[in-house]
Amino acid sequence: MKRPLSVALSCALTCSALAALPLAAIAQTASSQAASSQAAQRPEVAAAAAKVKADVIAWRRDFHQNPELSNREERTAAKVAEHLRKLGLKPRTGIAKHGVVAIVEGGKPGPKIALRADMDALPVTEQVDLPFASKATASFRGETVGVMHACGHDAHTGILLGIADALVAMKKDLPGQVMLVFQPAEEGAPANEEGGASLMLKEGLFKDFQPEAVFGLHVFSTLNAGQLGVRGGPLMAASDRFSIKIKGRQSHGSTPWMGVDPIVAAADVIGSAQTIVSRRTNIAKLPAVVTFGAIKGGIRYNIIPDDVEMIGTIRTFDDGMRQAIFADLKNVAEHVSAAHGAHAEALVPDQDGNPVTYNDPALTARMLPSLKAVAGEANVVEMPLVMGAEDFSYYAKQVPAMFFFVGSTEKGVDPATAPSNHSPKFKLDESSLDLGLRAMLQVTLDYLNAPKAG
Repeated sequence: MKRPLSVALSCALTCSALAALPLAAIAQTASSQAASSQAAQRPEVAAAAAKVKADVIAWRRDFHQNPELSNREERTAAKVAEHLRKLGLKPRTGIAKHGVVAIVEGGKPGPKIALRADMDALPVTEQVDLPFASKATASFRGETVGVMHACGHDAHTGILLGIADALVAMKKDLPGQVMLVFQPAEEGAPANEEGGASLMLKEGLFKDFQPEAVFGLHVFSTLNAGQLGVRGGPLMAASDRFSIKIKGRQSHGSTPWMGVDPIVAAADVIGSAQTIVSRRTNIAKLPAVVTFGAIKGGIRYNIIPDDVEMIGTIRTFDDGMRQAIFADLKNVAEHVSAAHGAHAEALVPDQDGNPVTYNDPALTARMLPSLKAVAGEANVVEMPLVMGAEDFSYYAKQVPAMFFFVGSTEKGVDPATAPSNHSPKFKLDESSLDLGLRAMLQVTLDYLNAPKAG
């Protein structure tokens, strides 16, 4: 699909020129936009938020207690579709396996936009003492694991359902159309499966409904409840998975010279790989990360196994650095293994990863006053570059996009020490549900009601 000119031009810049616009600069740009006159929260936003507040909390708790892994969100998708039908909408289901999409048709002509929430949970065993804590388990990579909404997608789904209620209630006076996207598999499809945003687009998400802009939010532990975070330009890193299998030759642990030890070779590969970022990558330009997340080999204390398998992730903000790290890691894996007499099968990457999540600078400038209107100027902060990744980035490659963060750590608790997203102790301050809903609804209404340029 051809990208809009603003996106195409922004993506053509070098990554050093893509340094995020400071919020002060964004605000200055925004002052020349029509949106700059929007200094207060819309009364209909406050009224709608108050009306659905209890429902949003109930939905979030239900999803939290019944989490489902990526590409397995059957119950969640069914609950979402059921409620959308009760609102009189006609949701499309089964997109990218369990995706649900509905369009709210306004009673007046206007723009088309899309709002996205993700629905999947993580293979994490919850360690938070809540009456609605997850006790769910599932199979993941051949093992039985706990399942938890440790990233906050339960909150995102509840918020977007609340926004659906609000938009339907006001659709008679609503200009334009709003696509509600409930997306599966943001955390990544299981091995040998497709999923998430890329598959939704592949299956025609924007084929018949081409939005002018797409918006998304994420609850985030590094901010306190009551705060919003945003950044123009690159916001979140590109992420790629790798898998390395080192093949040796099995022998008894008492006679290692009779075989080829893949465990020792794997340890050397892991150690040598640390120099890729520390010694071969210009991290003065932009940050990068190479992390090994799992290693598996052997089954008995006195047997040297035939092979060892390792998986991990690479995070970058520049495509040139991204490709160089791919080549360096493959080179290290193959040659260090060979030095031990072993053989490495290195898939770097082992599947398509997520691009950089890029906030369109003009769109961010335009909508910044909307965020300030609901949170207060002092509570809208500039985010640093985030090494985490988001497949929302695929939508942002199609149309101008803005993705922002909603603080989820209880006030009075230092976000720097609070359990992070993906932690088994991640705990959401539920006041973030109200702020997230009001922020996204304000952004939506401000965009739809803005005077058309020219």
